[in-house]
Amino acid sequence: MKKNISDGKQITRRPFSSILVDGPERAAARAMLYPVGFKDEDFSKPIIGIASTWSNVTPCNMHIDKLALEAEKGTNENGGKAIVFNTITISDGISMGSEGMKYSLVSREVIADSIETVVGCAGMDGYVAIGGCDKNMPGALIAMARMNRAAVFVYGGTILPGCLTNPASANNGKELDIVSVFEAVGQHAAGKLDDTGLHDVETCAIPGPGSCGGMYTANTMASAVEALGMSLPNSSAQNAVSPAKMDDCRRAGAAVVEMLRKGIRPRDILTKKAFENAITVVVALGGSTNAVLHLLAIASAANVKLTIDDFTRIGKRVPVLADLKPSGKYSMSALVAIGGIRPLMKTLLDAGLLHGDCLTVTGQTMAETLRDVQPYPNGQQIIRPLDNPIKKDSHLVIFYGNLASQGAVGKISGKEGLRFEGKARVFNSEESALEKILDGTIKKGDVVVIRYEGPRGGPGMREMLSPTSAIMGRGLGKDVALITDGRFSGGSHGFVVGHITPEAYVGGTIALVKNGDPITIDAEKRTITLGVSTKELAARRKTWKSIKPRYTRGVLAKYAAHVTSASEGAVTDKDLKL
Repeated sequence: MKKNISDGKQITRRPFSSILVDGPERAAARAMLYPVGFKDEDFSKPIIGIASTWSNVTPCNMHIDKLALEAEKGTNENGGKAIVFNTITISDGISMGSEGMKYSLVSREVIADSIETVVGCAGMDGYVAIGGCDKNMPGALIAMARMNRAAVFVYGGTILPGCLTNPASANNGKELDIVSVFEAVGQHAAGKLDDTGLHDVETCAIPGPGSCGGMYTANTMASAVEALGMSLPNSSAQNAVSPAKMDDCRRAGAAVVEMLRKGIRPRDILTKKAFENAITVVVALGGSTNAVLHLLAIASAANVKLTIDDFTRIGKRVPVLADLKPSGKYSMSALVAIGGIRPLMKTLLDAGLLHGDCLTVTGQTMAETLRDVQPYPNGQQIIRPLDNPIKKDSHLVIFYGNLASQGAVGKISGKEGLRFEGKARVFNSEESALEKILDGTIKKGDVVVIRYEGPRGGPGMREMLSPTSAIMGRGLGKDVALITDGRFSGGSHGFVVGHITPEAYVGGTIALVKNGDPITIDAEKRTITLGVSTKELAARRKTWKSIKPRYTRGVLAKYAAHVTSASEGAVTDKDLKL
């Protein structure tokens, strides 16, 4: 068995594969590996998995098979023996607004479980995971944290913007992305866009491979993973189809072998300070509310104590600096063109807002990886200076109140205001709410309440991009609020609050709301209040009954039976009764 010495400790380069393939008694295992490309000399090398999320289910992942082959090359050229395998991916953009979206968050757990299953069964010493659509990233990181084997994450990269080139269209020359299509649906319902105009938008918005092109959940989580130290520098800010992304994959394959040589494992990297760095970067970028859910889940897998209140603590001192979609002007590819997130991270480090002593997969500290990073070019408008922020503190607001005794998460940029008072319009599903938004029933001053869409009640905690986009498309973004025990896409914007806990299914106060009830959302006080007396709520609770489980067999039923609340990351393996 080959061994290496690092920092005075003896490091086993083949801690798992040696058990699987060494010795006469393991001849059958070796026999199975010759047909898939092993040669005699490969059995003395570390076995490195390349977990690919390739499929033609979604453009986010349609190119990842080619990226996986580059990671395989990088591993093999650096003394490892790579094995490429697949895990699943789903498409939020396609399933959004339908029953299929209930499988979205569930897929995070399936991805984590499947990577763990293959890596564990195959005795892999380490692995690279390559993901595009946004559940791929937390799913892969959860597996990495659980298994604690040498691992590097590679982001599949951002899509390029679409562009409408129809001189007859009011949107001619406008950059488009998937959110443009969802908002066009609202414009169409409001009579602002005809059938031809809607068709023009839908056919031009997605030009090729890559993840959704704003600071939506995929780009948010890719940035968070880089800030955690679990991907190579700049992996989060590269176009999906680019020489830079191919090189990133080759270097990641090599980096895992180096991690084995140096004895670095994921939990050496995934510390409380690393999660604080990730939160800081997500806030500065104006990232998705899903980052709260996913970082909590990754931290849980890494046995790091992280709570929703850490987002408030850090958010009080970190400003929003990036003018990126959905609430801002620019696409992720525009940020790529001026240097990605590294100059922003260097700014945050120099200001004392990042922990520079955190270890990364490179073997260097975060400060060492940022030492030679150059500032953004003069005149760029995408990233603001610290003394001229878009918002002086976090846009991710953790709310508490009688509507959310265990917390809720809002995405308040300030553009929609910091306080909203209105009357409840209550719906027990996303579809019923969307119907009334599109037909004009929802009016100025309404607070749309969508419930029984939580982790257990949905089950699966669907994202409410369709209703929030319809509100924006109808021009009601500043006049209508939306709250839910479900969650939001990174593409959602407006006065929205999700992750309300306890959820309706388990008897949270959101289950007791009636049409016309006054609701106040105060982002400065971080409160969300139902203006109904305690006595009245108690009377309502006596007559309340939860809905019957919507699924009693299959993956959704298993998920609903095990999932924790959104305030704990909606994880499925916490406090299992064994």
